[in-house]
Amino acid sequence: MTISVGEKIPNVKVMLATDNGPEQVETGDIFGQGTVALFSVPGAFTPTCSAKHLPGFVEKADALKAKGVNKIVCMSVNDAFVMGAWAESQNAKGTVEMLADGNGDFARALGLVMDGKGFGMGERSQRFSAIVKDGAVTELNVEAPGAFEVSTADYMIGQL
Repeated sequence: MTISVGEKIPNVKVMLATDNGPEQVETGDIFGQGTVALFSVPGAFTPTCSAKHLPGFVEKADALKAKGVNKIVCMSVNDAFVMGAWAESQNAKGTVEMLADGNGDFARALGLVMDGKGFGMGERSQRFSAIVKDGAVTELNVEAPGAFEVSTADYMIGQL
């Protein structure tokens, strides 16, 4: 079952890509306080994710923060080393926190898994964005397969 607006983010152990390497964290700690702009991509270094999704949040970070966002978090079913390298290649370090859901546990807990086996990707997270305030989802924007419309930074800015 997919998480709904008003529900608390499930507490799952994931990895955060940091300057000092991977750091195990719990999602309850990441999303528990303040306003968090969360967006999830099917894979780091993939075409839409690298050309539009992550760059849009890097570019619009100041506008999101001006609307009350305390932190911006990018989540993907990739390992923390890949997420760290992707952040560096996209100039996202220090702007977007890179959350590695390597086993897909967080995506499954949210009910937002997609089957990417046809593309050789296994199970991944669906493309989505969410506004999380003090641990609860206040907005949830799940993309239709192949779409990139409602999970963009600009769309989220309009919701804040």
